[in-house]
Amino acid sequence: MLQEIGSLTRDLHDSLTQFNFDERINVIANDEIPDARDRLQYVIDKTEVAANKTMDAVDRCMPIATNLHECLLQVRPQWNELMHGRIELVTFKALCHRIDGLLVQVEGDSTELRGQLTEILMAQDFQDLTGQIISKVITLVNEVEGRLVEILTVFGANQIEPTPETDKKSSIAPEGPIMNPEAREDAVASQDEVDDLLSSLGF
Repeated sequence: MLQEIGSLTRDLHDSLTQFNFDERINVIANDEIPDARDRLQYVIDKTEVAANKTMDAVDRCMPIATNLHECLLQVRPQWNELMHGRIELVTFKALCHRIDGLLVQVEGDSTELRGQLTEILMAQDFQDLTGQIISKVITLVNEVEGRLVEILTVFGANQIEPTPETDKKSSIAPEGPIMNPEAREDAVASQDEVDDLLSSLGF
């Protein structure tokens, strides 16, 4: 029994040591996760800016389109008379002036609409970059998931099969973490001391 407990303790200690000094995990925790958080915040900010630019451009386009539609409706009756040959000379002259004014208006409004549509298009240029950022974050999440699975596998491999004796509650309450190991002679203060202790016992 003592041999089994010692071997189990050694395996668990080695697993913990390997876990604590896994440089890749340290890099992920200290660098890549904070960096991923900043990158996602960047995506959120860029998306918000693009959405605001798009909405502003649409808001500027709507009155222009509405005004053009109303002007065309005003010209349509006289134009219909002309097409059916029932227009008088005075009305025809008035129609010509109105169409001339409409052409000038359409020229200016179409330039404005083209500018606003370009603004909308340019506001979408963030998508390629943010798509790359999101892909990198997804890759990081997948790697973290794989690391967690490895950790669970390591700890799962060191679990003791339950027995009737281990299922019984101990009459002695567990002590828990050693809060002041330097003040106690019976406490092991570091991973190195654990390793030395196991080695001295032949494990």
